[in-house]
Amino acid sequence: MEKRPTSVTVISWILIVLGVISLVTTLVTINNPLVREMMAKSPIPVPIQFVMTYFGLLVMLGTGAFMLRGKAWARTLYVAWIAISFLVGVFTSPMKAAMIPGFVVSVVITFFLFRPRANKYFSQSAPPDDGEGIQPPI
Repeated sequence: MEKRPTSVTVISWILIVLGVISLVTTLVTINNPLVREMMAKSPIPVPIQFVMTYFGLLVMLGTGAFMLRGKAWARTLYVAWIAISFLVGVFTSPMKAAMIPGFVVSVVITFFLFRPRANKYFSQSAPPDDGEGIQPPI
């Protein structure tokens, strides 16, 4: 079995830690009047923003955890969600220049997630069966 590349380990744990920090921050600031006022200025309705925020946090936590396990779908989901998030931001954010650092970080993360060693790690087949559930020959 191919050893997990360090870059995948680091990226996965960053996603998990940032996901937890973002979840706590979101829960603490959700009833802040200033935050509500800023959310109300967006063309996206506030309830939809909440759904997108919590779904994004779930994606961040889940993809981080499953990339540690070598699940290729987690890598694909992460990159797809980031792309969708940036497209939504480009069309709705009043401060588009503030999105540049996040975009650069996402490009770097995507680069490392699709390097040859990462591709090999994510393309491995499932580990061999431990013998349970195997039917004896007839």
